[in-house]
Amino acid sequence: MGIVTTGIISFTLIAINLGWPHQHLSTWLKSWGIAYLIVIPAIMVIAPIVEKLVNLILPNK
Repeated sequence: MGIVTTGIISFTLIAINLGWPHQHLSTWLKSWGIAYLIVIPAIMVIAPIVEKLVNLILPNK
């Protein structure tokens, strides 16, 4: 899921901000790699926090 999401977001943002230059593919792949390296640790830190908050709001019966 993280690979697909970061790929779509990075592609879209580069296309919007830079247009469609000749080096678009290499710029996108570089950005995609960086985004993926950032998102995996972020998910590992954020997911347990969100899960605890949800359990506080909606306790199990």
